[in-house]
Amino acid sequence: MEEGSVVSLPQPSSTLANDPLLAVLRDGARRMLMQAIEAEVEAFLAAHAGDADAQGRRRLVRNGHAPACSIQTGIGPVAVRRPRVRDRGEGEPIRFTSAVLPAYLRRTRNIEELLPWLYLKGVSTGQFEEALATLLGPEAPGLSATTVRRLTGAWQEEHASWQQRDLSARRYVYLWADGVYFTPRLDHERQCILVLIGADASGRKELLAIEDGFRESTQSWRELLLRLRDENGLVLDPELATGDGAMGFWQALHEVWPKTCQQRCWVHKTANVLNALPKSAHGKAKQDLHAIYEAENRQQAEAALDRFVTKYGPKYDKAATCLAKDREALLAFYAVPAEHWKHVRTTNPIESSFATVRLRTDKTKGCLSRETALAMVFKLVKTAERHWRRLDGTERLVQVIEGVRFRDGEPIQSPEEKAAA
Repeated sequence: MEEGSVVSLPQPSSTLANDPLLAVLRDGARRMLMQAIEAEVEAFLAAHAGDADAQGRRRLVRNGHAPACSIQTGIGPVAVRRPRVRDRGEGEPIRFTSAVLPAYLRRTRNIEELLPWLYLKGVSTGQFEEALATLLGPEAPGLSATTVRRLTGAWQEEHASWQQRDLSARRYVYLWADGVYFTPRLDHERQCILVLIGADASGRKELLAIEDGFRESTQSWRELLLRLRDENGLVLDPELATGDGAMGFWQALHEVWPKTCQQRCWVHKTANVLNALPKSAHGKAKQDLHAIYEAENRQQAEAALDRFVTKYGPKYDKAATCLAKDREALLAFYAVPAEHWKHVRTTNPIESSFATVRLRTDKTKGCLSRETALAMVFKLVKTAERHWRRLDGTERLVQVIEGVRFRDGEPIQSPEEKAAA
């Protein structure tokens, strides 16, 4: 393109197909993709340069290209031609497989993830072709409403298979539990999905369970935890579990993993306390609550909690009682490494992931079955899982697993301290 040339921007009603700038990007992407695949072929042939056929010739040789195929990408369709490699030897054939462009690939992964996001954003299956034509160009094969229905069925099967995975070789140190409610147009009452996230010995957070539940009852949580223990192999008690005040989870946890300590979520507790206070007092009350769980040690936290009860108790006894009754569970995080405090004192790993999911399910126009809604949420959360942040201070997890006791975030060293703890 000559210097000074002007590329006209597409009109608001135009599609991706007639956008000149994206046309340039697609052409550049096609050439870069072909160069990467050609480099793969050359490296593959060089690795087998010493192989010979029965007549002493090179066993593997290039054999032209396959017919051009179109790959759906985020910038529209990109046409590529896959190089062919011919094996002239006998016996087990040696095949070339591209890591950049796997066989039968028709769309990039971000397009696969686009489908559930569009669906939960409120685009009905009947409008998919129109929406995708605007995003990906007028020719978007395989992305029709039928594809979406087929994918939802595949996601249900993927979820069922995922539930049966073997976890016996894994060790989970911390848990986060919550019941998440959704209000799309379902063919039933408001749906509650039980979610459990775990942090393993390397500090990686992972979705452990996501299931339909009857509200947040003890029976629903018991069935979920028993399945993880008896069927998936999680027999070792986690060190600490974080959740809100739903008693169903805590009772089930005590029955299944009795050694696991309880940490009450400070986000939920803050909301509960503020609900018992007039709005005019929320600003000061939030600061006073932050002073409790942000204290440097438990002694200071205890003092800050006592000050809150003394300050608000005479006029707002419900707020003071709501806070004081869970004192031990709210301050349990002081008995784990200080690097882990900000991770374990709230259920933020669940709340942050489900905030965007809930926005989309709330806007869904179509009517979902319980199975379809669960499969959609499962797929979205598994997509978000790749971006979850690891725990800070992962080297401390070994100490936690080995049974080292902590006070105010630091390991207890002397026998006197251990006895006191």
